[in-house]
Amino acid sequence: MSESDGRTEWDWDQERVPEETGTLRLLLIEDNPGDARLIQEMLRDSDELTRRVNPDESSSQTPDVVRENRLDDGLEVLDSEPTDLVLLDLNLPDSTGLETLETVSEASDETPIVVLTGLRDQEVGVQAIQRGAQDFLVKDEVTSELLVRTIHHAIERAKQERERLRQREQLEALNRLNRIGHDITHAVITTETRAELEQQVCDRLVEPDGYRFAWIGSVDPGNSDVVPKAAAGVEEGYLDEIEVTTDEDEPTGQGPAGTAIRTGSVQVVNDATIDAEFEPWREPARERGYRSTAAIPIVHEDLVYGVIGVYSSSPRAFTGPETTILARIGDVIAHAITAIERRDALVSDAVIELEFRVGEMAEELVELSVTEECTIEFEQLVQGDETLLAYGSATDVSEEAFRDAVDETDGISDVRVLAARREAFEFELVAPAAVSLFETIATHGGRVASATIADGEFRFVVELPRGRDTRQMIELIRDQHADTTYLAQRTTERSERGRSGSTSVVEEELTEKQRAAIETAYFAGYFDWPRESTGEEIAERLGISPATFNQHLRTAERKFFDSVFGE
Repeated sequence: MSESDGRTEWDWDQERVPEETGTLRLLLIEDNPGDARLIQEMLRDSDELTRRVNPDESSSQTPDVVRENRLDDGLEVLDSEPTDLVLLDLNLPDSTGLETLETVSEASDETPIVVLTGLRDQEVGVQAIQRGAQDFLVKDEVTSELLVRTIHHAIERAKQERERLRQREQLEALNRLNRIGHDITHAVITTETRAELEQQVCDRLVEPDGYRFAWIGSVDPGNSDVVPKAAAGVEEGYLDEIEVTTDEDEPTGQGPAGTAIRTGSVQVVNDATIDAEFEPWREPARERGYRSTAAIPIVHEDLVYGVIGVYSSSPRAFTGPETTILARIGDVIAHAITAIERRDALVSDAVIELEFRVGEMAEELVELSVTEECTIEFEQLVQGDETLLAYGSATDVSEEAFRDAVDETDGISDVRVLAARREAFEFELVAPAAVSLFETIATHGGRVASATIADGEFRFVVELPRGRDTRQMIELIRDQHADTTYLAQRTTERSERGRSGSTSVVEEELTEKQRAAIETAYFAGYFDWPRESTGEEIAERLGISPATFNQHLRTAERKFFDSVFGE
């Protein structure tokens, strides 16, 4: 995982390890024709060696032996072809002694080497083992059985050494990642804002014991783009050059980040040079030395906050145990962001407003706003059992023209004019067809704060507490009305009425039926003098009996007055 492991070049070779897929590839570097011929003949008829090394293979094949006379020629073969084992004579025309072994070992430290010596060079053979050779053979004492057994044992020991090295490196990587996770948890405790937390997470992920590059992105509420919010490490313009989305139908949404957000699980690219789904970002990643990457979703319950992208200069840097720790880090960050958002919501009067334009709704009223150049505003929406009551005002239009348009509008069953002024009048509409949309909004923690018909457009504003998943709300509304267009998001202060102490009573103490009764009574002018609506009229609107309406209203009034005078 660490970038200090020396493997930071893009052409960091994959280990040349034995390919357990059939034919063994052996490289014989021997300048003596007689010795070379003897070794080759012993191996030519030996399919036993392949069976020993690859016991699962259904068919046996003799080893593929490549022979070179000079060290330089052998190194070229070693560099260009996967090789399972090297049989090496130490005394060659272009190299002699243990330096020959050292040269081959440096060229491929993963390939096992068996040294070939003469009778007088047995001490040299022992020294060769001490310097990294797997074994040595005295040429004059070699038999077919000894040669097969030596090669087999050398390959097996090399496999075991590689596995031990892999396990040790994995343990070191997990220890480093656990330290990173501990430090990030500490940052969660000490940071005050979401932006500060996200930046500290990125900074810690790329410290000397960490990764090459890290960034955090969130989904744009209005579309599927993943927008960077914080980054650290070797970025060099990478985020400006690439495009990441969550659209599963587009190549830019099929990579690790988009998939992680959609699925809620960690996604890993083991090798960016060959992974097909990483193709849109392959060249920018290659230029900056990113070889493997992981994407960690930041999700708490149904809130999708974003994704963490982590990049390493080594391939296969993200194993199963590491992804488990990374997923845990993502959970910690998600919980921290939730806590920050909830704390801010408690001490702040700010709320999030989402503005939408809807096409196929109240089309006759929309047309009226063009022909009469009028404005129709819906200031309060009260949801009954099966109807939606809309209270608002119409400006610069006659009552007659307004009633005619309402009568022609699908989805509106009744209209009453409550009060009239010189250039405007207040009204009440009954709209059963709109219930499903506004019920969905309310179910997911939002409310329709206002709606306006003007200049041939129907727009409405949804209010959400800070910390809610705005993208999820946008998708829910689009599911209800496919012709809905998301226009804007803004953070604003609650209205004076929304900030008053009575809000907690209405929201926390009253049942839905009690709240509908008192809100309808208020906006229908029941408390005005003279009354603009009677109890019977309001009960009819709510679809309940007058007695039931009076019961709900009296209970709501008592709870409200208790909150004011109860002390």
